[in-house]
Amino acid sequence: MTSTSPIPSDVLFLGGNLALDFINSEYRVGDRHHDCFNDNESVVTWLKMAGQLPEASDEKAPGGLLTLARELREHARAVIHAAMAGVPPDLALVNHVLEAGHPIREIEWDDASRAFRIVTRLRYRDPASLLEPVAGSLASLLTSGKLEFVRQCEAHDCVLLFHDLTKSHRRRWCSMATCGNRMKVAAFRSRKNTE
Repeated sequence: MTSTSPIPSDVLFLGGNLALDFINSEYRVGDRHHDCFNDNESVVTWLKMAGQLPEASDEKAPGGLLTLARELREHARAVIHAAMAGVPPDLALVNHVLEAGHPIREIEWDDASRAFRIVTRLRYRDPASLLEPVAGSLASLLTSGKLEFVRQCEAHDCVLLFHDLTKSHRRRWCSMATCGNRMKVAAFRSRKNTE
């Protein structure tokens, strides 16, 4: 069995969208830089944590996965920021991953349920195939008509993105437990100091 590289304990799944969580796999808090991807195996571990690969999978991560994951992450971040600004983004890398990693869909007979079912399998065990769900999630976000609800956390020192799917669409923080609480405490102290 292949051991996976440790992922920092501060992996964040706050974005409400696979592509945004993927972008948020690298962030800064003050002077501290966090990157969940430090080798090919750590990318596989992140994909498992995100529910995109079976936990029981023990295959070795393909070479070049870290490089493509970091390129896709930077590209996805640039695409989101460009789209939020109303500027046409460069979609070349996203389209490449979508095409090269497109999974195979097949119909098969399931003896247990005595019925046909459609199964989806990776075309190849290569970087593009593993990262295709991220590119697909980004494509869906860009075309869903809900891009206007993608926000960046309002904390002055936070760069995390999230998809605000609350009923009022007034979410301000990546997480109330972290940034929201910190900013509310800072605002309270500021008000107390002026009294």
